Amino acid sequence: MSTIELESVLAAGHSAAHLKPELWAKANRHLVRKALAEFSHERILSPVKVTPADDEDATGVGTADTYRLVSDDGLAEYTFRARLLKLEHWSIDGATIACIRNGTEATVDALTFITEFRDTLGIREEMLPVYLEEISSTLASHAFKQWIGQPSSAELAVGVTGGANPSIDFQAIERSMTEGHPCFVANNGRLGFGIADFRAFAPEAGAPVRLEWIAVHRTKAVFTSSEGLDYREHLEAELGSDAAFFDAELRSQGLDPSSYFLMPVHPWQWENKLTVTFAAEIAQQHIVHLGIGADDYQAQQSIRTFFNTTEPEKCYVKTAISVLNMGFMRGLSPYYMKATPAINDWLQELITGDEALQSRGLALIKEVAAMGYHNGYYEAASANGSPYRKMLSALWRESPLPLLKDGQQLTTMASLLHVDNSGKPFVSALIGRSGLAPSDWLRRYFEAYLVPLVHCLFRYELAFMPHGENVILVLERGVPVRAIMKDIAEEIVVMGERMELPEEVSRVKADIPDGEKVLAIFTDVFDCIFRFLSALLEEDSVMSQETFWRTAAEAIRGYQAEHPELADQFSRHDLFADDFEFSCLNRLQLRNNQQMLDISDPSGGLQMAGRLKNPLAAFAG
Repeated sequence: MSTIELESVLAAGHSAAHLKPELWAKANRHLVRKALAEFSHERILSPVKVTPADDEDATGVGTADTYRLVSDDGLAEYTFRARLLKLEHWSIDGATIACIRNGTEATVDALTFITEFRDTLGIREEMLPVYLEEISSTLASHAFKQWIGQPSSAELAVGVTGGANPSIDFQAIERSMTEGHPCFVANNGRLGFGIADFRAFAPEAGAPVRLEWIAVHRTKAVFTSSEGLDYREHLEAELGSDAAFFDAELRSQGLDPSSYFLMPVHPWQWENKLTVTFAAEIAQQHIVHLGIGADDYQAQQSIRTFFNTTEPEKCYVKTAISVLNMGFMRGLSPYYMKATPAINDWLQELITGDEALQSRGLALIKEVAAMGYHNGYYEAASANGSPYRKMLSALWRESPLPLLKDGQQLTTMASLLHVDNSGKPFVSALIGRSGLAPSDWLRRYFEAYLVPLVHCLFRYELAFMPHGENVILVLERGVPVRAIMKDIAEEIVVMGERMELPEEVSRVKADIPDGEKVLAIFTDVFDCIFRFLSALLEEDSVMSQETFWRTAAEAIRGYQAEHPELADQFSRHDLFADDFEFSCLNRLQLRNNQQMLDISDPSGGLQMAGRLKNPLAAFAG
């Protein structure tokens, strides 16, 4: 469905047109399949093998076994066929999932499924309705994605403009993603959004968004920027003639523009939070509403970040939004904003000065400016880390477009796990477009993405949060040639004492036990990305798991051969160990779906479930 067709349908009042029985049934089967797979992977559920199947499963890549799972009260029984792949990944044939409830065949229903296993899942009684609401929102989002229709994987691989306009192609991929985070079951919660908000601001809607702009008094706000970037220079570059217009609006109210900073705000946040929760600040003219900006933006998969579609080489804008989504209220801390540009400057200097990273093209798009507002009422009344302290901040992040050469395209790495409505993985389409042998394509991807992360661990004990939405891949004819890291200041950590950090950057240092440092690769890369990617390639008969992990081993071994001076670090953080501690994500959300972790203590709240066998161990040599 085109944007024009979508707008026409919604304008006619069909706001819930996607909530149809057939789409709802498909969404439920999809989500129950994921719940079975991920909760079993995290060793929360324990399906029992019944009998081996005699024929191949629906993926066509080997025999599947039949499994049985009984609900907590013993009244419901689920059966399904699955193959258990490396890293204990459950490859489940969704079409085979069947439910018998009270002795009668029943529909596959995700909300009922969660309730039936509530004790096993360990969801506290007071949290269960909130988690169910997140599940319901995730189901509705999946139904919407089916209903709206999206380009095929083959079309996305070529580009909806045939590669003629990288920014349009990039954003077409961004709004076409169907899954969200691959590990989390409830990954599209967005609690606080109504249906009008969903169609206006959800990434999958792809609707143009214009940001609200306010003026915030300088006695209450802090602006910081990259070295050499002046506040006025930055705002005029981003706002153009709107900067003078907003200044004039302040003067018309008898206010001095030099006493205020201009600040972008998510429209939802202004309408639903600031006009009520920050009413005192508005009444006292510490906050002054100025109007709507002229540029159109598109919401990204991270939901609170916007890409400028009017002038794509301008900055992304990231805004606070008090919506509960995937374990956190999606605010932004004004305390964190203060150091954000300095942290980005420091990391940029490190990357540009490192030969190993430069040889593989690693880049970052810096968060060049940030602004945070301090509301004294709520800061006096709330604890550190409270969502009430994170309601009004914003940052500006560089666009990746200036990093492109002719003929290159962009995609977030999350797209490698995307599967279109016909079941075709996007990664398979990229490999097909490249003309390379699958293992050659994969080796280039590893050189662009995996090897730089490994190097940062070994050389600096520096870790990123390198999940699919935080990494942008630069492609040439479908082949990854470099990785671009983003979302830096809140999601990097220096884990040891090997580097002296400037005072303004010291926030990124954390005390991580030595044995957990390697989990930056084992958990964040192997379990949360490569587990799914290797399964997709095997299920699509593109590449065996053995070839996948052998290729990863070869890339790491090749890197290690280049850096014999780091041999002690290779032993200290052994990527070829037999196994590793199993850190689980859904367990975090099930324990507390409103704040999974304290980001100031990234190690303290981890949920472990024994150890996982390392697929690289077979290639230890």
